[in-house]
Amino acid sequence: MDDTVRLGMFGAWRGSAYLREIASRDRDEIRIVAVCDKQADKLERAQGLEDARLFPDFDSFLEYGRSVGMNAVFLANYFHQHAPFAIRAMEAGMDVVSECTAAATLKECVELVRCVERTGRKYMLAENYPFSTRNMEMKRIVEGGTLGSLLYAEGEYNHSGTLEDLRELTPFRYHWRAWMPRTYYVTHAMGPLMYLTGSMPKYVSARAAHSALLEEIRDFRPNDDGMARMFCEMDNGMTASFTGCTAQASDYSRYRLVGDRGSVELGYADHADEVRLFYEEYTKPAGVTERDVYLKPDLDYWGEAAKEALNHGHGGGDYWIVQNLVDYFARGKVPFFDVYKGVAMSATAILGWRSCLNHGENFRIPDFSREEERRLVESDDLTPFPDENGAGATLPPSTRYGKY
Repeated sequence: MDDTVRLGMFGAWRGSAYLREIASRDRDEIRIVAVCDKQADKLERAQGLEDARLFPDFDSFLEYGRSVGMNAVFLANYFHQHAPFAIRAMEAGMDVVSECTAAATLKECVELVRCVERTGRKYMLAENYPFSTRNMEMKRIVEGGTLGSLLYAEGEYNHSGTLEDLRELTPFRYHWRAWMPRTYYVTHAMGPLMYLTGSMPKYVSARAAHSALLEEIRDFRPNDDGMARMFCEMDNGMTASFTGCTAQASDYSRYRLVGDRGSVELGYADHADEVRLFYEEYTKPAGVTERDVYLKPDLDYWGEAAKEALNHGHGGGDYWIVQNLVDYFARGKVPFFDVYKGVAMSATAILGWRSCLNHGENFRIPDFSREEERRLVESDDLTPFPDENGAGATLPPSTRYGKY
């Protein structure tokens, strides 16, 4: 039986790093057969891929894919438009890997989960930050049990840029970046905490802070909050605090886990390739001599693949996403970020924004594995994102515009 993953890439700009990653793999394991992007200059990034056909529209892309046995689609299109295209791909008989976020509304969360269950297709989220080498070292420490009962976790994703950079990344008035509230890009801050602790969010409350600096580009970016911080009660009993994508002047993304016997963290410039492990004198495990130590990741714990991953993007995360994709689609090994965890993060972002607009009101995250809970939000299509003509947005993109 041929178990080669024949993949189509939708979105050549965001997908370009993965195009290179996949092109470096064994073609009997995974190969790119088609690339789709409506912008010709972006599609040029895929020129030269062996045997890959290029398409400017999704319907032709899917039609060709069916004719050549394309069995999976990698979604790297606009941030807020993944769910509708994921559904179309699964209904066409293809498995789906979605980059960045699963859905932009609670209604889409429901529709996506129902489609996975109805079609029986495989779906995974390509959240790569949890699989950086340093985060995997934190995971190793958590699995060792020496931190005791986990009490709280912190995640901070920083991705600042010059105002000129932001203008370049927002090429037209109704581009999604111009209207995305600060809670929505939550996966890089929240995803590692879920992976490291094996937990899911139950409730969320949040607050946003306005940025005077971003007022200077309000003419093309109305979302001029500088950051939002979310607070979650998790299903393992701990609390978690994390940002969306912040615009603050900070140097590193940071993660921290605190238990009742020890803590572990990363994100310090002087120790960029290490994690900090700390115990009190009276909580040190047997055989441990130092209570405060910086550790290099133990690559042997994760096998030879961990050493290879160091040569790949996002601290090794890009390598593991493709490996998880192959293991899942070709061999049936279910990854951590399945559709239920994907929509849980999307719902946290969506409801976190409503909390910001309601002075920190607490919102319950639906359990999307339960149909009775899905029915409660199946018509909830509130969104801050306008269409390409500027219509359709039903929520403000910034707390400056008022409350919900």
